[in-house]
Amino acid sequence: MNTIEGKLLLKGDEKIAILCSRFNHIITDRLVEGAKDSFLRHGGNTDLLSVVLAPGAWELPFVLDRLLHSKKYNGICTLGAIIRGGTPHFDYVSAEATKGIANTTLKYGIPVSFGVLTTDSIEQAIERAGAKVGNKGFEAMSSLIELLDLCKEL
Repeated sequence: MNTIEGKLLLKGDEKIAILCSRFNHIITDRLVEGAKDSFLRHGGNTDLLSVVLAPGAWELPFVLDRLLHSKKYNGICTLGAIIRGGTPHFDYVSAEATKGIANTTLKYGIPVSFGVLTTDSIEQAIERAGAKVGNKGFEAMSSLIELLDLCKEL
């Protein structure tokens, strides 16, 4: 049996973008810090890392499309925080952001990781942005790094 998988190691010449929504910045700022930490720990070159801020999660697919269309990046790590409120707004934004990111990724064939939190409360978001459950920004960047290497193997 032949197992093909990616490694958590960057060569240092990969151009990576972190695309993050600014809305709920108390959470998303922590996710970006986690993603940067993963990038550095796995051999990334900070001169080749860009952070792109979209107004909110709804805008992530549009901005992602522009980034991928530019062909400037080897991969994109998407981050955001959508926190449930008292209206159906959460359902619409989370569903469309998720579908939009997935569809855009398939359109271009460039590695994209998904680190958009969809939580029922601010407490859950805090837990996933570096408290009890780890940092999902770190995990999303680690997934991207592994995916980049896997694509080279394929």
